[in-house]
Formats: sequence, C-alpha cells, structure tokens
Amino acid sequence: MTESALNLSPDPASEQRAVGSHLARRMLRNATGLASMIVLGLIVLAAILAPLLTQTDPALADVRSILQPSSAAHPLGTDSAGRDVLARLLHGTRYSIAGALLGTTVAAMIGVIGGLLAGYYQKGFESVSSWLVSAIMALPGIVVLLAARAVLGPSLWMAMAVFGVLLAPAFYRLTYTAVVNVRHELFVDAARVSGVGDLSIIGRHILSVVRAPIIIQFAFVMGIAIAIQAGLDFLGLGDQSVPTWGNMLNDAFARMYKSPVLIVWPSLAVALTSTALALFANALRDELERSGKTKKRRRLAGAAAAAPVLAGEEAVVHAELGEDTRADLLTVDSLVVGYDQPDGILKQVVNGVSLRVKRGEVHGLIGESGSGKTQTAWSILRLLPDGGRIVAGTVNFDGKDLAHLSDKEMQKVRGRRISYIPQEPMSNLDPSFTVGSQLAEPMRLALGISAAEAKKRALELLARVGIPNPERTYAAYPHEVSGGMAQRVLIAGAVSCEPDLVIADEPTTALDVTVQAEILDLLRGLQKELGVSILIVTHNFGVVADLCDRVSVMRSGLIVETGPARSIFADPRHPYTQDLFAAILEDGAARGQLDHSADRHTATQGVTP
Repeated sequence: MTESALNLSPDPASEQRAVGSHLARRMLRNATGLASMIVLGLIVLAAILAPLLTQTDPALADVRSILQPSSAAHPLGTDSAGRDVLARLLHGTRYSIAGALLGTTVAAMIGVIGGLLAGYYQKGFESVSSWLVSAIMALPGIVVLLAARAVLGPSLWMAMAVFGVLLAPAFYRLTYTAVVNVRHELFVDAARVSGVGDLSIIGRHILSVVRAPIIIQFAFVMGIAIAIQAGLDFLGLGDQSVPTWGNMLNDAFARMYKSPVLIVWPSLAVALTSTALALFANALRDELERSGKTKKRRRLAGAAAAAPVLAGEEAVVHAELGEDTRADLLTVDSLVVGYDQPDGILKQVVNGVSLRVKRGEVHGLIGESGSGKTQTAWSILRLLPDGGRIVAGTVNFDGKDLAHLSDKEMQKVRGRRISYIPQEPMSNLDPSFTVGSQLAEPMRLALGISAAEAKKRALELLARVGIPNPERTYAAYPHEVSGGMAQRVLIAGAVSCEPDLVIADEPTTALDVTVQAEILDLLRGLQKELGVSILIVTHNFGVVADLCDRVSVMRSGLIVETGPARSIFADPRHPYTQDLFAAILEDGAARGQLDHSADRHTATQGVTP
C-alpha cells in the first residue's frame, strides 16, 4: 500500500516554504510595500536613464546663468556656478546610490561572512571575531573618516568603503545570532551526516535560512548609508567634483538666502530614498512575521542524564547459539561520553559501552529513553551536541579509531562509509531546497559524479525505496510529501553513497503502524540487497524482533545484556531485560475494569451512587 504524496498536517517546513514562495505576492498586496517598491523603482530608473532624461552636462558651469530660476532650458533652475540643477540631481542619483550601495555591500560582505563562520564554528573563531567587532564599534567613525581622507584623498568610493567597514558589526551581530539559532536544526545535522562539507552547509543550508533578516538589514543600512554619504559631502569631506546629493546640499546651504529653493531638491531626494528604503524594510519584516511565524523544530532528542549505575551491576553477555564467523565492522570498546558542566563537573551519560556490529548484520541497540542509546550513536558519528565529548574508550570502524580521527578525516567517513537515518524525517529535510537537490548533493560530493548522473541515481533510489512517482517527489519540496514518504527519502539518501554502516535512530517513531511495517520491510530488503550493516537504535521490541540479528540492551549508559535476538527473546537473563519484556502490553492478560467505571456510568444516568 502506497501513501499519498500530500501531507495534510501542518509542519514547520511547509510554513517556512510558504513564506518564501509567496513573499513577493504578499508584498505587492501590502500598500506600504507596494508604494515603497514603486518609489525605489522610479529612483533606480532615474539613475539608469539619467543621460537620456537630460542632455545637459552636470559639470558644465556657465557664469551667465548663475542662480537662474526655473525655465524651459533649466526646469529646476541653476546653482551658484550656473550648472543645471536637474542634470546634477539625476546624475547625482547615480553617484549617491552607487556610493551607498558600495558601503552597504562592503559592510554586508564582512559582517555576513564573519557572522556565518563565527556562528557555525564558534570557539576560537568566535572569540577573535567578537574582539574585532568590539574594536570596530569602539572607533569614532568621524575621526576614522577624516584620517582616511587625509591619507587617501577626497574620494567618494574610498570614503564609503571605509564607512562600510565601520558598518560591518551591524551585519555581524545579526548574522551571528541567526546562525547560532539555526546551526543545531536537524536538517543541518542531516547534511553533516550525509558528508556535506562545512562550506557547502554554510552557503546552502544556513545562509538560505538567515538571508531574510540580512535582506531587511541591508535595506535599513542602505538608507542610513545614503544619509551618511550625503552628510559627508555636505561637510566637504567628499570629492567636490562629483555631482552628488551631498555636494548639492553643500552648495545650496551656502546660497540659502539668495535661492532657498536649491536646498529643496537634494533634501527631497535624500529624504524620499531613505524613507522608501525604511518602509520597504518594515513591510518586508511585517510580511515575514505575519505569515512566517513557525514553531521551533524540536532538536534531536538528547539522552537524559543517566542514573547512577548500581553497585555490582555489570554487563551480562548472553550465550551464543552458534558462532557467527562474520568479521567485525564496528567495535565500540569501553566508550565513555560526558558533558562539561558550568561548575567544572563532568556529567557522564555513557558509562563504558562496548558492542560489536558485524559485516552484513542488523544490530539492535534497545533501552528506555535516557539510557544513552542516541548518545552512543552520535559518538560513533562524532556529532555530539555542544559540550559533549568522548571521555574514554575507542570506536574502531574498519581498522580506524573514529574517536581520535581529525574533523577533516571524519568528514570523509560520514556519508561515505557511515550514514544516518534520523527519527524525525520532516525536520531533517531542509525546507528551502527540493528533495532531489538534497539527495543529489551528497552523491556529487562523495562519489564525484556529475549533476546528471546524480539525478539519475537519485531517481533510481527513490524508485527502489517504493516511492510511486520518483520524478514528482524529486521535484517536490519537503512540505509536499508525507511523513512516511520523507522517511523513505531519508533512507534513500542514507544508502545513496553506498555506505558500509547505516545507523538508524528510531526510524519508525513518528509513523503510524502501517507505515512502520512498510519502512521495516524496506530496511530489511535494502539490507539484504546491498549487504550493508545496520545499527538500529530503538525502544520498540517489535522492531527488534522483526529486523535484528543481534541485540544489545542498554541501561544507564551501560550494555547490560547482548546476544542473538532469538536467544534474548527466548531467555532474557538480566533483570532489566526481563522487566522490559514484562512491560510489554501486547498479548498480556486483561487488567480488569477500572474501579470508578461503575460510578461514572451511574453518574451519567443521573443516579447518585
């Protein structure tokens, strides 16, 4: 039975995608947004078409036409040098807009790149970046600009470039805050697990999420830059030979009593442009907030603090029912994982786990929530949350100790040799990109194949995992597929780079029982077909019985019992394992009628018991 391609239940991905899809349409319906865009469009057109709108040279002085009023030859009159005011105003639009754009672009490039890197990597990079930003903010801007003018000369472009450096902290702080809030989202972790490099994650997945506030900030800062640029020229710190709004203000102010109308035109241009940019930014922010409010996605459920191990409680190795001669692919030995606390104490969540996963084996890691299963899986992948670290032990994968590999070497293992199937499919797909692009990107990076070959392989994988219309799903966005379909997509992505080991973390938790059965059948079929090893993290004994060859039972950060699935089910030896089986409700005896049920029934009949 196949699922519908549509997911009728709302989710954060669909809401965020809707914001991006219809933002332009909503801005056109917003009166403020539409008016500001019209004004800005006309200003940009005036700057582009300035040579066509007036044939007069803006720098041509005519002593015979000094301070002339409006006429057919000079619609807005002339200034103190006999230059045409309309020509200077139109050409000044070019220089003023270009200068402000230069300053804002420099600020955005420095601030956004610094904020992305500092927010993503943090640690030392964050410390250095924060120190530099604080130093720039402490500098007196006007003094820096005066010093730059003395060294570099009266250049509009150099002045605005220096001013852009002084404005960079505004972009840095905004970007840094946005990146810190999104860097632990599940779709970022999923991209990292797939073997996607850091620069690709930053440039594609994180930047696509934080670009909206950056665009809003750009519009605000652009308006400020126009006013500042005009102010610098008004004070005589710019290049007086360039026709800008600031230079026009400087000339008009000196002749204000003789021809007060001269100050109106550049003032109106500065005010109109700055106001339009501010209103545009406000309208854009309002539309994003109105229809783009989404509930925060839940992060991957971290294991709760492990309870202290009882004295004398040690792991029990279950007797083998026949020796398995397959070689070990993954060997975890005495793994200890802990989190550093603010008071200096190390809080251990995994207390010496040892397990083996053989080649071609499906190994189940089972235990109650908070037992340390997911922390163990993350340790194998070297993707522990901030503050977590491997304290002791080894994680030997095909002859390499993953616990001591460098980040660069580990990046070659994730996605290529070890892949990951998360427990929340909808949150692990980036809502900004199509399903197909998210499947193809890891294959292009890991296998070094072309985009066309990656697309062909992705369509084949989607068909292999039972998706009825691969082309449609390939072109769809995450909000356009159901939860079960999304889980199939993640399974396809997990096997796309032909890994040796797949770690499946509760792959059926968020799905209904019918879809769970289909996903388990799919995993079983792929394991037999591809011969990969699977380490499945679960608390569901039904999944273990249906899928696993061997089982390790985990409690309080320790493996308390391990062995073949059949022997564990037939004869559980550890008291904790026996308690887990005793807690299963299926096929158990009925527990009788609730004591208050008769009273409740009587009360509904209007009779006092």
